[in-house]
Amino acid sequence: MQLPAEAVEHAALIEVVRLSGLPAGRDDPYPGTVVAHWSGNDVSTALSLMASLPGSEQHRCGFAPGWSVRAYDEHLGEALFEAAFCFTCHEVRMRGTAVPPALSTQFFDPDSSPARTLLSLMRRAQE
Repeated sequence: MQLPAEAVEHAALIEVVRLSGLPAGRDDPYPGTVVAHWSGNDVSTALSLMASLPGSEQHRCGFAPGWSVRAYDEHLGEALFEAAFCFTCHEVRMRGTAVPPALSTQFFDPDSSPARTLLSLMRRAQE
């Protein structure tokens, strides 16, 4: 998976969100409950896992993401990016101030080791 270079360079905090639906509007964040805040090495680990997600072909499920991550810089203003993951259709949708249009929709292999590890970290954050 390709991440916006600016986000990787400046990310200081990641929110982990257990999603409850799709956004009401195009520019709205995905609705859900923030279950964790990652900082320091946890940010580096999460970004490395996302960057190492291997590509996949699109699978049709209607895009029903269960998790998202929101990356912020040290000023904690608007999110650099939000990435919503659907582990069923292998799709991740990204948006935010650092996301160029070419990176907004990508496909990943949810059965890969990095994807399983990322999902496990998100699930553990909810506990």
